[in-house]
Amino acid sequence: MAYDRYVAICHPLRYVVIMKSCLCFLLVLVSLFVSLWEALLHTLLLLSLSFCSALEIPHFFCELAQVLRLACSDTFINNILIYFAALMFGGLPLSVIIFSYIHIVSSVLRMPSSEGKHKVFSTCGSCLSVFSLFYGTSFGVYISSAVTDSSRKAAVASVMYTVVPQMVNPFIYSLRNRDMKESFRMLTGQTTSLL
Repeated sequence: MAYDRYVAICHPLRYVVIMKSCLCFLLVLVSLFVSLWEALLHTLLLLSLSFCSALEIPHFFCELAQVLRLACSDTFINNILIYFAALMFGGLPLSVIIFSYIHIVSSVLRMPSSEGKHKVFSTCGSCLSVFSLFYGTSFGVYISSAVTDSSRKAAVASVMYTVVPQMVNPFIYSLRNRDMKESFRMLTGQTTSLL
């Protein structure tokens, strides 16, 4: 999505030539293949571990880090793979997103029309808010799990990055609609007048 925005804003006249349907299909296919391969690798390495008698995970889903805590055997390779996967599938996309948005902002600042700038920033603002919500909550979960050992706090934090961004995503993208913006302004204006 960040690459699509980058091409649309930085190379608008070449957008149709660059973003062909075969490239979009290839981007989706590579993303699907890499994520399936990574999940399969984690699962196969997890199957080689032996587990202790207490097999209760204090989560509502089987998060890999919580499953590894139950293992009695050495999980060093699994942890290395988790850090490598976090770097490759978290850090690399984040750096591409940041790189593309730096180019977008520099292109927008060179635009002469303030209306064009506003339109571009409103279009990219929703994408950027979804990205920051997802990466911010994910980063917060892993930092908090390193600091605290509370399983309840870890479960609540996991809900924050697995459920909240996907729930808020349609709301954020619908705010680009002019009617939705007006309705939201009216709603917030009525609520603030009640307070």
